[in-house]
Amino acid sequence: MQFAIVSRGDTRSAEIAEELTQKLQAAGHTLSEQPRIVVSVGGDGTMLQAFHKYIDRLDETLLVGIHTGHLGFYADWQPDELDELTEMITSESFEPVSYPLVEVLIDYENGETDRRLAMNDCTIKNYKRTLVCDLSIRDDYFETFRGDGLCISTPSGSTAYNKALGGAIVHPSIEAIQVTEMASINNLVYRTIGAPLLLPKHHQVKIKPHTKTEFELAFDHQEALSWSDVVSIRCAVAKEKVTFARFRPFPFWRRVRESFIEEGK
Repeated sequence: MQFAIVSRGDTRSAEIAEELTQKLQAAGHTLSEQPRIVVSVGGDGTMLQAFHKYIDRLDETLLVGIHTGHLGFYADWQPDELDELTEMITSESFEPVSYPLVEVLIDYENGETDRRLAMNDCTIKNYKRTLVCDLSIRDDYFETFRGDGLCISTPSGSTAYNKALGGAIVHPSIEAIQVTEMASINNLVYRTIGAPLLLPKHHQVKIKPHTKTEFELAFDHQEALSWSDVVSIRCAVAKEKVTFARFRPFPFWRRVRESFIEEGK
């Protein structure tokens, strides 16, 4: 089987990546730029790097995580389990498990549209002034938002920045996106819903800035770009999915408990 490894880059992760490479090659697997299996060695940030590196191969690539970071929500394996992981990859004793992604369409004044995908979330911020924008759901005006920004997250990303903003934790089997506010302005003059919105896959949220201004769009916090001349930003559940190779049961709610409440119990 063709494989690739994405390492966090620290000494320990690099050593584990090298050891696993040797074990997989000794088992007859081939290091490749067009891998069937991509192993992330690090934390959740490393897994997001792996996703974006191979984003053009979502239909052909399975992700696997080895946890060496501070929080390995996506990682099923520990560094002392390399022999077992090698055996399971060799025997192909895994079950593909797919999670929803968020599609982000950026519409420009010149009529062009830029399309991006995110595994965790897309964030919209304006660091120079208050972000003011109209939100429409299924082309029906919903509200005018005023505040620091908005986070549009996937179910698997609901445990990340979305959770820190007070958003709900959503099981990744639910095909939906969540829109969560960042420090919205609510008073006698301005009012927003003031709560996260969970939208099913056939609903699209359109975000239309009130003024021609420069703001920041970030995808999975991997890149933060300044955007201008934007007419609207449309977000919905993408037709593509990210797929993980699940070798053994790891129930989602146990993962949530061990990540945030009582580790290892």
